[in-house]
Amino acid sequence: MRNYDVAIIGAGVTGAAIARQLSRYRLSIALIDGAEDVAMGASRANSAILHAGYDTPAGTLMAKLNVRGNELMTQWCGELDVPIRRVGTLVAAFNAEEKLELRWLYERGIQNGVPGLELLTGEEARAMEPMLSPDVVAALHAKTGGITCPYELTVACAENARRNGAEWLLGRHVKWIVPEPNNLVIRAGDECIRARRVINCAGVYADDVARMIDDDSFVIRPRKGEYMLLDRTEAKPSKVIFHTPTKMGKGVLVAPTVDGNAFVGPTAVNVSDKEDTAVDAHFVELLSMLSKKSVPTLNLRGTIRAFAGLRAQPSTGDFIIRPSEADARMIHAAGICSPGLTSAPAIAEMVEELVRSSGLELVPKDDYDPTRRAIPAFRHMTDDERWAAIAENPLYARAVCRCETVTEAEVVEAVRRGARTVDGVKRRVRAGMGRCQGGFCTPKVMEILSRETGVPMENLTKFGGSSRMVAGKTRGEG
Repeated sequence: MRNYDVAIIGAGVTGAAIARQLSRYRLSIALIDGAEDVAMGASRANSAILHAGYDTPAGTLMAKLNVRGNELMTQWCGELDVPIRRVGTLVAAFNAEEKLELRWLYERGIQNGVPGLELLTGEEARAMEPMLSPDVVAALHAKTGGITCPYELTVACAENARRNGAEWLLGRHVKWIVPEPNNLVIRAGDECIRARRVINCAGVYADDVARMIDDDSFVIRPRKGEYMLLDRTEAKPSKVIFHTPTKMGKGVLVAPTVDGNAFVGPTAVNVSDKEDTAVDAHFVELLSMLSKKSVPTLNLRGTIRAFAGLRAQPSTGDFIIRPSEADARMIHAAGICSPGLTSAPAIAEMVEELVRSSGLELVPKDDYDPTRRAIPAFRHMTDDERWAAIAENPLYARAVCRCETVTEAEVVEAVRRGARTVDGVKRRVRAGMGRCQGGFCTPKVMEILSRETGVPMENLTKFGGSSRMVAGKTRGEG
């Protein structure tokens, strides 16, 4: 049986951020997930927005941690070599009632301590963002809003935690948890893990994990959000543009991405199935209509992918970050819906304090390294840098993904850093993210994966489990 000081269940952005935060101390840490890679839940399919914090109810954990997380994000992304752009956000109003809602959002933002808020007329907003609809009568501008990449941030946090001693235990579904006098024992996959503290970051499954220790104090309900991603050649706004929010969420947005695309979404549909990420054609039509309301010139015929993610909506209406009432050795970081991505660094700080107050001694490491370098991307290099990279590593001269200008050197490094699936490579180096959506590069990525891991081609998967890419060898093949 493996023994750890801290076991973190869930390798999304929340769990990975907590692993990074705790890895600065002399602790043995396990980052556990049932999926075969990190960032396989909500962290791979969300809005990628750095929320300013004006729309979260005053006095809630959401409000406090949103603003604090927004403050920390520049430092975290800088240390972890993750893209971040403070492009600002606009909340658009189309009538007098929505204009009044903007005033309430502004006042709530001031109460929450959000800096850089301003109310604009429609004309002022269009001067700032020319793609904004002529029907917009007013807008709330949040200067601290921005964009990042949720799965890159998750991967970076997990890599940095591992660099500082944390272990990844992936592909291990948690089946049960039982108490011992000084530990909790977790059945994860085919092995048992003993931990002095357990952090429950299991996303839509956090209530299931809580019930393993007879804690039924909250319920998580999945809410599906569907998105449409546009090709980089399509015109895109320079800022994140929201509709005024509703009780179902922050509304449909149109936004640029850090990689140069535009995307629209999400819808907000309550579902019962915690694995339901299917895209519904009806809701895509609705998404198209709502996005063009704020940006009428958007060319949705340039959509290259539609996808969906699930938000973990808590029955409490707020983040659940506290010791379990059933067993204080389990600390919940549950119900982390929007603005969970923005809040992740602040959630990690809060969980650190809860671990400390639980009686676990936190002794700082002398050799803790907060930095992590991203895989050098050929597409971002100058010509001189490209020739230098090729001279050092000839695999940089071999193109794998034409759409995103990804080379074999990058794919090899992605595998060496932990990618074991086609999607794992895609999230790390963008092979398959372009216009053809992997139509050209997938066979080559699989060839490299098989070569580097020793896994036969017919056993490789798209995202783990039964998602195999090929059935086997053709007749007569050696």
